[in-house]
This record gives sequence, structure tokens and C-alpha cells, in this order.
Amino acid sequence: MKKFSLLILLLVLFFARCKKESTDIPDKDSIRLSGIDTINDSLKWSNELQTWTIMGFLFSQDKLVPYPGSPNPDITVETDGTLANIILQANNYKNSFYLAGEFGNATQAKEAFDSLTSPIILQWAAEADSLKANQIWVYRSGTNHYAKLRIISTFSKTADPNNYAECTFEWVYQPDGTLTFPAR
Repeated sequence: MKKFSLLILLLVLFFARCKKESTDIPDKDSIRLSGIDTINDSLKWSNELQTWTIMGFLFSQDKLVPYPGSPNPDITVETDGTLANIILQANNYKNSFYLAGEFGNATQAKEAFDSLTSPIILQWAAEADSLKANQIWVYRSGTNHYAKLRIISTFSKTADPNNYAECTFEWVYQPDGTLTFPAR
């Protein structure tokens, strides 16, 4: 009986130490807090959602996610229909963008981006419109977490049945809720 009790105790301790791995929320150590990514507004059919979606970017999980979806992405890109204006939109019903600067070339934009550690926000805008390469934007999520973005390139074209917009950006996410980014 003692051996059986000891075996039960060891099994209980073993299973108590086992952790269930969650596939919904990535491990904090496994997600990037910065990177270079591209989003576009191509419509894709989602069998899971049974609707057309576009892929946006979710900073807190470091990945492309569908809109609509659960969770929704932080940002999506689109064109205003004229192809002359590419726009980043937030999916949080608040003014979420601040244009921190526009620069003449990629070197100047990269230097400014890397040195932007504590931006002073004068007024948030509902969307980041008139996107162009070498702009720096600050983004505020619905949960008041922040990301800084350097627009690397934009692209748009006429496509059937909808126009197409694309944006490649470098980003740094601040998961602690402060508006202070690490210097590089």
C-alpha cells in the first residue's frame, strides 16, 4: 500500500508540474518586439469565418491576422480608391496615429526612427493617410500600447474587382504601455 501511495504522490507531483501549452497566446519570449513586415488589402476567403477577409498586423502577437477576425489586427492598409492615397487604419475606434516625421531619404528616416525614444504627441489622427516611404508614425492601440513605424515602401495598382494597396514598414512595439522605446 505504501508503494501505491508513493506512486500516486509522484504522479500527482509530475502532472502538477506539467504546463498546458496555449496556441492562442504566444510565449512572451518567442514573439518579436520589432521587425519589418508587409501588409496589403487583398481579399481572401476564410473558410473558418465564412467571409472575405484582409490580413492586417497585430503587434502584440507579432503576426498577420485576418480582419474581421478574433483578435482583430491593430492596423490594416487600403487605398482611397484613387490609388494616390494609401492609408493605414486602426481597428480600435480611437484616434491612433501620429506623424512623427517625413524625411528626404531612407538613411535619414532610419536614423530618426532608431533615435526616436520618447515622442511627444501633439494630436492623434484617426488614420495614417498619405503614406509615403521615409515617414515615421507612432501608433496607439485600443489598450494604450504603442508602436513606432518607419514606412519603407508603398505600392498601389488598379486591380479587378478592387484596387490594391501594399505597405512595407519597420516597427518597434512597446508592450509595457509606456511611450518610451529602446534606443538603438
